[in-house]
Amino acid sequence: MDFDTRDTKPKLYNVLVLTVVVALVIGLLVMGGAQKHAVIISLTLLMYYIAVLVMLVNALIGQMRYNPYSYNTIYYTGFGIIMVDIIITHALRSVSLICDEDSESVKDFLHILLESARNFMNISFPFLLVFAGGLCISNIVLLMHESRSFKNILGILLSFMLIAGQLFIIKTKGWESGDTSAMLIRTVAIYLFAAIYIYFESMLIGIIAADIIAATYEPEYNKDYMIILGCGLRRDGSPTPLLAGRIDRAMEFARKQSENGGKELIFITSGGQGSDEVISESSSMKRYLIEHGISEDRIIEEDRSTDTLENMRFSKAKILEAQGEKGLDACKIAFSTTNYHVFRSGTYARLVKMRAVGIGAPTKWYFWPNASVREFVSLLTEHRGKQLAILGGILLFYSLLTLKIYL
Repeated sequence: MDFDTRDTKPKLYNVLVLTVVVALVIGLLVMGGAQKHAVIISLTLLMYYIAVLVMLVNALIGQMRYNPYSYNTIYYTGFGIIMVDIIITHALRSVSLICDEDSESVKDFLHILLESARNFMNISFPFLLVFAGGLCISNIVLLMHESRSFKNILGILLSFMLIAGQLFIIKTKGWESGDTSAMLIRTVAIYLFAAIYIYFESMLIGIIAADIIAATYEPEYNKDYMIILGCGLRRDGSPTPLLAGRIDRAMEFARKQSENGGKELIFITSGGQGSDEVISESSSMKRYLIEHGISEDRIIEEDRSTDTLENMRFSKAKILEAQGEKGLDACKIAFSTTNYHVFRSGTYARLVKMRAVGIGAPTKWYFWPNASVREFVSLLTEHRGKQLAILGGILLFYSLLTLKIYL
C-alpha cells in the first residue's frame, strides 16, 4: 500500500446512513412479529456488522493513503477489532437463539451486543496475559538501562491495570442475580466496565499496529529531501548510537534510491545545540555524513530546533527556502528517525502542513513497548474531547441497551 498519495480524507457518513436504514428495517420486522422474523433479523444484523467492518477497513486504507500518521488510523483499527468480536459473537449465539422456540428474538439478539464485550475479554485473556508479561519484562529491562523516571514505568503500570481488569470480570461472573433493582445495577456496571475495557484495549492494539506499520514501511524511492531528526550527542560532539542509527538509515535509503535509478537526496540535518552539547546536533550529523562519503553540497543544516515539532517546522522552512517559487508541492519529502518514533514524528509533520513519509532505524528491543504505551497515554491526553465523547456514547448506549433488555 502506498502512503500519503491521496488528497481526500475518508469519511464514515455511510455508517450512519446504514445504521438508520437497518434500524428502520428491524423496527418494521418487529412490528410484523419478532419471533416470526427471527432468522431475517439475525441475518440483517450480521450483514450490518460485516458491512460496518468493511467500511472501517476501507476507511483505514483510505486514511493510510491520505495521512498514515493520523490517530484516525488507530480509531479505525480499534473499532474494526471490536466489530470482528461482535460478528463472531453474533454468529455463534444466533444459531442457538434461532433454534430456541422460547427466544424473544429482538431482545436476545440485542443481548449479543452486551455479551460481545465480555466475550472479547474472555477470548483475549490468554494473549493479554502474555502481552502484559512481556510488557512488564521489557519495562524492567528499560529501567535497568535508562533513567528510573515515571514515563519509564508506564508499561509496568499498564500491565497491572490490564490484568486487574480481566480478574475483575472473572470475579463478577454470576453477579447478575438477586433482587431486580440490585441485579440491574450490577449488570449495567459489569457490561459498562467490559465495554470501556475493550475500547481501551482495542485502542492500545490499534496504536501498536499503527506504530509497526509506520516503522516498517519503506517509501517509494523518489524523494527529494530526507530530514534526519536529532536526538542527542556524546560528550565529544559525536552522534550517540541512537542518532547514528538514524543517519545510517537515511544514507541506506539514499543508496537504495540511487541504485533504483532515483535522484540524489538532499539531507536536512535537523537539531539544535543543547546546553550540555559542544556543538549542534545538526553540525554533528553533517560531519558524520561527510565522513561517510556524502558531499557537502547535498547537506542543509537546520540548527535551531529543540524538539520534534520544531524539527519539522524549521526543516520545512529550509526546504521552502531551497525550493524557491516551486514550493513544497513540487518535491517529495521523507524523514528518518528511530522506529518507535516514526508515527509520532509523522503526526508533527502533518501538524506543520508538510507531507512527509518516515523511515525507522532499528533500536534496542525494550524501547518499543514502552514507547507504544506512551503513545497510548498521549492519545488519551491529547484527544481528551474526543475520548470523552466516545466514552459518553458508550455509557449512554450500553445503559439504554441494558435497560431495554432487562426491563
